[in-house]
Amino acid sequence: MSLLLAMTGWHVEDWRARFQALLPDMPIVTLGEPFDRRAVHYVASWKHPEGSLAGLPNLAAVFSLGAGVDHLFADTRLPEVPIARVVDPDLTTRMSEYVVLHCLRYLRQQPRYDRQQIDKSWEDDRDQPAARSVRVGIMGLGELGQDAARKLQVMGFDVAGWSRSAKTVEGLATFAGTEGMTAFLARTDILVSLLPLTPETRGTINATLLAGLAQDGRLGGPFLINAGRGGLQVEADILAALDAGTLKGATLDVFEIEPLPADSPLWTHPAVTVTPHNAAMSEPEAIATLISAQIRRLEAGEPLEHVVDPTRGY
Repeated sequence: MSLLLAMTGWHVEDWRARFQALLPDMPIVTLGEPFDRRAVHYVASWKHPEGSLAGLPNLAAVFSLGAGVDHLFADTRLPEVPIARVVDPDLTTRMSEYVVLHCLRYLRQQPRYDRQQIDKSWEDDRDQPAARSVRVGIMGLGELGQDAARKLQVMGFDVAGWSRSAKTVEGLATFAGTEGMTAFLARTDILVSLLPLTPETRGTINATLLAGLAQDGRLGGPFLINAGRGGLQVEADILAALDAGTLKGATLDVFEIEPLPADSPLWTHPAVTVTPHNAAMSEPEAIATLISAQIRRLEAGEPLEHVVDPTRGY
């Protein structure tokens, strides 16, 4: 049996070397070479070409090489086998670092002071709200969302969470579903999106959602942080809300088209912070180690962990 590396945009030989060191008795094959399709029992994928996993009669599992799995479901010919996602403490910690960093930037008005430094303008501003008076709302209460919520609470923020289905998280106010969205948005000064991308969540961050955010908070208006998926946001609506003043600022790590096109107005908008989809870059060595451990579990007759529900898309 063998492991097939099916990826685009990454250096496949680096990944082959990692997996070969971790699974020395298992052949590691790639899409760019001849291989016995009957021998492939496992696939590690990142944005594999459409249909390239079809015709693998003994395939037992597919592993995503990234935190998301929407790239897998983009393949309309994806085999009906168990799919496992990456749950990596290192990745989770990095995402929380990003979320806390940008919430603190907005709390402490750092974008404003950056502009003042450029203008050499000294404004003696005594209006500094405390974290406890700023309401953060996290959309998505999986591993990433719950960890970010805990760390924001340590900093003193007033944190709540929203998820598609009801969840109970100790010490956290939670809202769920369409019926809970209005109240969730109305108490949110900084909206953090960590939702997975599914057909149901695509385009969630749109004009209607942004119009529902709190306008009565200590920051003078709401802010957006999207470190989930670019397909969650409607960029034209974000820009319109910024220009109208109903949204005060946006930090975006993900985009409808990536890399972000050079002619996108997001690059130069004074209220937008752009980062190149690196909020939670997990160590490749850590991902390969996790997937190799999963393969060894299956080979020992143990159940697969972190299995994706294909009906929900995550």
